[in-house]
Formats: sequence, structure tokens, C-alpha cells
Amino acid sequence: MSPSVIALSVLTLGGVAFVFAVLIAVTHRKFKVWEDPRIDAVANMLPNSNCGACGQAGCRAFAEALIKGTMQPAGCTVMNEDGRADVASYLGVDVGQANKRVARLLCAGGSDVAPQLAEYRGYESCKAASAIAGGGKACAWGCLGYGDCEVVCDFDAIYMNAAKLPVVIPELCTACGDCVETCPKDLFTLMPMDHKLIVQCKSLLEGDEALAACAVACNACGRCALDAAPGVIEMVRGLAVVNYEKNDAAGPEAIARCPTGAIVWVEGAQFQRRAPAPDLKEAMV
Repeated sequence: MSPSVIALSVLTLGGVAFVFAVLIAVTHRKFKVWEDPRIDAVANMLPNSNCGACGQAGCRAFAEALIKGTMQPAGCTVMNEDGRADVASYLGVDVGQANKRVARLLCAGGSDVAPQLAEYRGYESCKAASAIAGGGKACAWGCLGYGDCEVVCDFDAIYMNAAKLPVVIPELCTACGDCVETCPKDLFTLMPMDHKLIVQCKSLLEGDEALAACAVACNACGRCALDAAPGVIEMVRGLAVVNYEKNDAAGPEAIARCPTGAIVWVEGAQFQRRAPAPDLKEAMV
């Protein structure tokens, strides 16, 4: 190939490259979207756990919402008070208030009160056990106790107690929802801390049949519904269900006559103290 042909090829390619470079530069300048530099600054101040507990897709999305003014620093449940105050100070806004939510377990049927019908031997996982005849527990709705929720919690907010029930530490819980998603029995739910009236049972059995499966099961007696303020508790398919839209009217009087302890008034963490299991015959009186 002659030197002139090579030179012409190089000039042609160089010219094409130059034209494309100019087009890219013009396009970038014309369509560039300006982004508030405070977003990066606030995002760096956040914990970057991307847990989603604030209701946003991640910490950067939360930072964008803070800049827009649609959320307040208090919406981050992972940061401590000092961290939220720093973000508020940087943005020149109020910290705000947030009703802290925590994960609550809707089952109190630990190994001390709920018998096993069959022994599970295999990989110690609730999901694995649940796939084998439901896990072998007498109560088909109960916690299996293998601690999948403890393993999946990135904030060390869950530990398994002696009765093989997961205990959530409210101070560490961020309401990220990982435990809710991983529980094969769908026993976890996220609740505001001011929702203190909790039915720790999801069994749909009634009477003696319910108590044979678990000593602290709801036996459908309906006393809690009678004792609570009107409309606070409803019996649905033999199970007490709390109407949290009327939470302001809820009080500990609703649990006073529960014969099994299935419904409780919770201050702080669940399962901190375990009362002796009720006598099954007396529970039916």
C-alpha cells in the first residue's frame, strides 16, 4: 500500500473521529441534567446500608427525597440521633419525628409450650424444614425456631432465646423487612412501637384443638374482644384480630381475661419474660 493511501486513510479516520467527538460533546452539553451537589454530600452522611426501611429504594434515593423536602432526616431509622441531627443541620431543616417501627413476631409458641409431632433432621433452616411436611410442629402456623430471621438480619437485631423463639431488639431493629420476607410461615410484621396490643398467634384452630397444638394459642374464647374498647378487637375465623386504626382506644384491659396469654400488651421487646405455661384444663374454664 502506497504512503499516500495510508495517509489518506489516517486522515479519513481522524476526521470521522473528530466529527463524532464534536457531536458527543455538543450532545452532552445540550442534554446534561444538572444535579444538586448536596445529594452526594447527604448520601455520604447516610449509613449506606440501603435497607429500604425509610420507604425509599436506597440511601441515595432517601438523600434525593431530603433535598426535595418530601422526607425528613428522622425517616432514617438506621442513623442515631447525632447522625440525623448532622444531616438536618447541613440542610438547614428540622430533624422531624418518626414513629419508630420494629419487627414483631405473631407467634409465642416456643419449644416450651408447642410440641413437635415429628422430628426434623436435615439442614437447620426454617425454609428447609417447612418444605418437609410443614416442619413437624403440632401447630402448622407456628414458628419453627431454626433462626432464618436471625441469620438474615444485617443489624444483629434478632437473637434466638432458649425456647427457640426469635427476640427482636427494638433499639437495633431498623424495620428493613428482611425477616418479614425470609419467614416461611409469614409470622413477622412491621409495627409502630405505639402498637402495643399484639396477638401472638396465627392459628386458625379453636378450643381444645388449638390448645393441644400450643398452650399459648388463641382458643377463640372472644374475651379480649368483649373487654377491649368497641371495635378494637374482632374475632375473625376464630382468631382475635386487632384493628390498629383504633389504636388510640387500645389498652391493657383487653388482655386481662385471656386464658392462654395469646394476646399481650408489649412494652419494648417481646418475650423478655416467659410466664409459666397455663394449665390446659384451666385455660378452658
